[in-house]
Amino acid sequence: MEALQTLIPILIGLSLAGLVLAVGLHADRGDLLSVLRNPRELWRAVLAVIIIPPIAAGLLVSMLPLEPVVKAGIMMMAISPVPPLVPGKEIGMGARKSCAYGLYVAMALLTVISVPVVLAVTSALFGRSDSISVGVIAETLLLGVLLPLAVGVLIRRLAPALAEGWWRRIYVISMALVLLAFLPVIIKAWPAIASLIGNGTLLAMAIVTMIAIAVGHLLGGPDLRDHATLAIAASVRHPGIAITIAGLSFQDRRVSAAILLFMVVGLVVSIPYTMWVKRHLSPPTHPAHA
Repeated sequence: MEALQTLIPILIGLSLAGLVLAVGLHADRGDLLSVLRNPRELWRAVLAVIIIPPIAAGLLVSMLPLEPVVKAGIMMMAISPVPPLVPGKEIGMGARKSCAYGLYVAMALLTVISVPVVLAVTSALFGRSDSISVGVIAETLLLGVLLPLAVGVLIRRLAPALAEGWWRRIYVISMALVLLAFLPVIIKAWPAIASLIGNGTLLAMAIVTMIAIAVGHLLGGPDLRDHATLAIAASVRHPGIAITIAGLSFQDRRVSAAILLFMVVGLVVSIPYTMWVKRHLSPPTHPAHA
């Protein structure tokens, strides 16, 4: 059991790096830099992904009679943007590569500044002094995003056929490993997760997710694919960053349970929207003529 507990964080780290590697294998340089080169698109993304979710979450948790650990879990997720699984989910939904990959790279780079700043602001508003250093986030970004992304880009440049043939396989394998690694974590934390359900917890988490989807959809453009890409990027939060912050700021382990619960609720709540987008993006089928 102790060996499994040691193995799971390594497996999670490798699988998330694999998802980023798949991005590098599939994306051109122009795709990765597209949002950074478009100030208007970048500003809309910052609003939808970084600024509005914490504001919505803060207003909601201040109004509802939630347990303190639930409030903390919601806020930790609200300030933790775009996990590596987002670009693949967006591409599978029909997103343009330049929008999905460019948005991910831009938000990942901004995370180094946005997470410490937003955490400091929200902590001050709630009368706390929680903080996380830029160095901690930068190290996470370097090892978990920039390094595997650079490897993928290099392989695509030197062996484009190999990259094109393997990116999807690596993505599928990495996603399977993510699910395999997170499943025992959720099972172990389930008693704590179940104890938090009630008193509006699920409703609050669902509302934050729905607000993020709505804001992302409204700010995305110019077509449905771009609306959906920003909506998913805004609504799916990064449990790894959130749990890291919780471990530094809170002694109560139920905060991590609340984070995992938020992750599950967010994924479930986004399903109807994803299905709606896929239905509208699918080409109409015409009956064959006799």
